[in-house]
Order: sequence, then C-alpha cells, then structure tokens
Amino acid sequence: MCGCGRPATEDRLAAMRARGTLSWGGDVQGGEPYVFQDPGSPSGLRGFEVEIAGALARRLGVAADFVQNDWQTLIPSLERGDFDVALNGIEVTPQRRARVAFTRPYYAFTETLVVRRDDAARGLDDLHGRRVGTLEGALAFEILRRSPVEPVLYEGVEEPYLDLERGRIDGVLLDNIIAARYGLPRPTLREAATVGDGVYAIAVRPDQPGLLAAVDGALAAMTRDGELRAILGRWDLWDARQETIATEPPGDAARGRESLSLVHLPLFLRATGFTIVISVLAMALAVAGGLVLSVARRYGGPALRAAGGAYVELFRGTPVLLQLYVLYYGLAPILPLTAFTAAVLGLGLNYAAYEAELYRAGLDAVPVGQSEAAAALGMSRGLTLRRIILPQALRVALPGIANDFIALLKDSSLVSVITVVELTKQMTITAVDVRGWLAPGLLCAALYLALSYPLSRLARRLERRLGPTPA
Repeated sequence: MCGCGRPATEDRLAAMRARGTLSWGGDVQGGEPYVFQDPGSPSGLRGFEVEIAGALARRLGVAADFVQNDWQTLIPSLERGDFDVALNGIEVTPQRRARVAFTRPYYAFTETLVVRRDDAARGLDDLHGRRVGTLEGALAFEILRRSPVEPVLYEGVEEPYLDLERGRIDGVLLDNIIAARYGLPRPTLREAATVGDGVYAIAVRPDQPGLLAAVDGALAAMTRDGELRAILGRWDLWDARQETIATEPPGDAARGRESLSLVHLPLFLRATGFTIVISVLAMALAVAGGLVLSVARRYGGPALRAAGGAYVELFRGTPVLLQLYVLYYGLAPILPLTAFTAAVLGLGLNYAAYEAELYRAGLDAVPVGQSEAAAALGMSRGLTLRRIILPQALRVALPGIANDFIALLKDSSLVSVITVVELTKQMTITAVDVRGWLAPGLLCAALYLALSYPLSRLARRLERRLGPTPA
C-alpha cells in the first residue's frame, strides 16, 4: 500500500523492499494508453505505464502497487510521501525539476496543435487572441502562456476535443499521444502544427537518492536490453524520437522554490470577481426558481405538484458536479452552452431545489387563517399570495437564503471542471507557478473568508431579528 503518513526522512528504498511493493502514483482518468481500467477486469489496469511500472518492480524484486491520485496533484502527493514514485505522463519541466528528482526519460513526445478541419490556422500565431485548450500543469500550458492565445484549462483529455468540435474553443495543444487517440480520429479535426517537444520521466522525492538510483538503474537496464522498446512497440508508441532517449542522463535534483508575490494578487482578485459574478447570478436564478417551485408544489394541480417534487428530488439527490458535466458536455450536441452560462445555470438550477424547500417551510409558517381572511375579503389567490402569504414566507426564509448563498459561494469552486477559472482554480494554477501550495492556499482561503464572513454575520443577524410570523 502507499506510504501515507510516514516520516519525510524515511528511507523509501528500504521501506519498499521491506513491504515488497513499489507504490506508484497515477491517474486512471488520464485514460488510454497511459493507465486505464481493463474492460475485461474491473479491478485491473492496462496501459504502457502499467507495464513499465510492472517491469521496474520485477527488476527491483518487488510487486507494483498502483495508487490512484489526481494527475494535477501527483507532485504534491509525492512530496507528502503518499507513494514511492510518480509515473503517469509527467513531463520534465523546469518547474517540476525545482521540486522533485527525475529518472532518465522513458518516452519522448511532441506537442500537437489540433484545430477544426475548416480552420486555416497553421500554428499558434494564426490563432492570435483565440481560445486554445490544454491541461493544467502540462508543458503545453506553459507554451500557451508564452503565446498570443488565451489558454483554456481542462481536467480530462477528451473534453477539450469535444469543445473544439462544438466551436467553444479554437484549438487544442496536447502531447502527440493524446492528440493521436482523442483528437485526430475525429473527422472534423486535423493536425495544424507541432509545437515544441519534451520527455516523460519518473519523479522521485529529492531526499531519496537511494530509491532514485535504484529505479533509474532498473529503467536503464530496460532501455539497454530492449524491454522498454518492446513495451512501447506493443502500444504503437515507438518512433524515431525514442532512439534519442537511450542516452539521456537522469534529471537533476530539486533546486530552489519561488514564492508568492504581489504579481499574483491581480490574478486572484480577477478570479474573485469571477466567483462573485457567478455566485450572484446563480443565486438570483435559484431564488426565482425556488419560489416558482414552492408555489407550484403548494398551490398547483396534481401534475405541477408531481413535476415540482420530481425536480427537487432529482437536483437534491444527485451531485452538482455531475449536473455540471451533463449540462456542459452531455447536452453539448443539442444545447452548446458557454462555460460561463453552464456554470450559472448549473449552480442556479441545483440551488433552486434547496430554495424551494426553504420557501415551503416559510409558506407552512404562515397561519391558514390569514388566507381564509383574505378570501373572505374577496381577494383572489394570486393577490393573496403577492400581498399576504409570500412576504411573510420570504421573511421566515430570509436567514436560510443568506446561509445558502454562503454555501453556493464556496460550491462555485466546482465550475472549474468546465474550464471556468474562478478563485480555487486560480489557486491551483498559482501553486504550480510558485511550486508550493501553502501560500496560495492561505491567500485563497483569506479571500473566501473575506467574501463569506460578512454574509455569515448578516445571516446570524437576520436569524436573531427575523423569526416565524406570530399566529
């Protein structure tokens, strides 16, 4: 199993041999051909990196033990000691060299720019000012940031090509392995250019020179005797570029880290503004939608009551993250929403279900006698709702609405999965830049607190001042 919680000074090589396993971190979401679920065995894994890890472990006299971890946090998790090595398409970049030690490379790749077939672009310069998708933390992201384009960040390898087909972005820059399997097979897309190159290597903590030497030695032996070539060949990955990595030396150990500075503050403030706009618009939609739902369930006919109840149960009973995926990606063929629109709709529709329950409680708190008195005075049901029932129900629900707005403000961090760069996403981007998570995380927390604390004070004040309407 993984070495979670073990002291940072532990000799991982000795620990690996003692437990008889080489624990390696990767992300199954990376998909074929890296690491993916074996269709014939739900508990098994396939992929060329699975085979490399197995071969390394055999040469070290142990078994390979895969540890699932989000790809973007593989390096921080390695630093924590969650596994012995990180092996999952980790590109050797100056930023990563500053944090971890690398073995010699095991694969050489190029960055492939993919565009729509009807687009005349032949390179990044031809996409000046346009949106180009990639993965956060990838070498391609660094290339895009130095180019005259607007980078759009994704967490999966298939989603950017889906968005490219739908016209939401104008290009995708990713490793040639990814482009060949997820982008170029699509008849509407084509390769526009090769932009830069790099290598994959195995990451090891820099305070584990013994483990680094052992793993690098095993990888060197695999390269010399042809086993590495055989593995790459089985996955149709061997090409002329791979001939050059046989003589590549191991990567350098870590160098110094950068630190958070005032340069990053405008980026955080911009992301904070985005978070506020999304949250306010989504909450407005939730308040209006919840009001309609509560009235429909209370005063509507059987069909309206059933529909309202089904809506509430559906949106309360499924994760908002799933709802965002379905709204943005699942409905794209028939409803190609922008990321911003999908973010507002997704959060608003989800929270409308919770607001409906708040208003239902508020409606129940209004004495029935008041409705009867209004009817006796000749007031219609609509007029009674507008002038008597709803004002009192909203008064009761108001503290809960304030609390829900605080919750929605924090849940807005989930919209990063559909490429929106809000506050939490900016924090993860900056953490990669400064090669550390503590300072960006504390700044992000401070900004969230600055947004939510006044709201929480307001909610408590409302709870004290507003109570159920007396009978």
